[in-house]
Amino acid sequence: MKIATFNVNGIKARYETVANWLRDDAPDVAVLQEIKSIDEAFPRELVEDAGYELHTHGQKGFNGVALLSKTPVEDISRGLPALDGAHDNDDDQARYIEGTVIGETGAVRICGLYLPNGNPAPGPKYDYKLAWMTRLEARAKALLAEETPFLMTGDFNVIPDARDAARPAAWEKDALGLPQTRSAWRRILNLGLTEAFRARTQAAGHYSFWDYQAGAWNKNDGIRIDHFLLSPAVADHMRDCTIQADMRGREKPSDHVPVWLDLDL
Repeated sequence: MKIATFNVNGIKARYETVANWLRDDAPDVAVLQEIKSIDEAFPRELVEDAGYELHTHGQKGFNGVALLSKTPVEDISRGLPALDGAHDNDDDQARYIEGTVIGETGAVRICGLYLPNGNPAPGPKYDYKLAWMTRLEARAKALLAEETPFLMTGDFNVIPDARDAARPAAWEKDALGLPQTRSAWRRILNLGLTEAFRARTQAAGHYSFWDYQAGAWNKNDGIRIDHFLLSPAVADHMRDCTIQADMRGREKPSDHVPVWLDLDL
């Protein structure tokens, strides 16, 4: 089972880009972020014509996540639960979707997320980011307690460490690289999750985002903020995790590129 996460930066703006990607690269499951569309306005034909079942959690002009699968998806839920486990919390930002995908030899609960950016920091947006990460940690704990095979994937807006930025010093005071952000990230990892890409390589210089400004792509001035976190039961089935960096050089690219997870499922 090949699963890809991709922040598309607007599904309508990236219509042809995503259509070509689904046709040519054909992930079994695709988890999209920043669709920037309400559910009713999502161009369903884009994915359904390519043979995917579609589930969205959208919002007009901002945020929004989607789960695409070539096999049926069960038990869909939308919105990151509150700390008490309730889904009917007062968070009105569309940033989280869950569904269980059935593979040939097993099932996996896929948690697709678009974690808040948090800038400017300090400030209320950064407080919201840290509170969201606390809720994500609680959700991971709950899934682990249930012994549910799961993965969390998407745009985490977290630069885990200095290896994950071409210019680490430029991000030291940014919400993506602040010590509190990295501490919250490590708390989630330390629950016993595997960071899939780092399980394959410890090398620096691998990025998943290049800004549109200042020739970042041509200079390879990137950061790695799109991740897969795997529960132990899913990590046991991992074959590989790769970044599709060449997508950034294609026509009308997103500022992010897909990250791929290959599972023996």
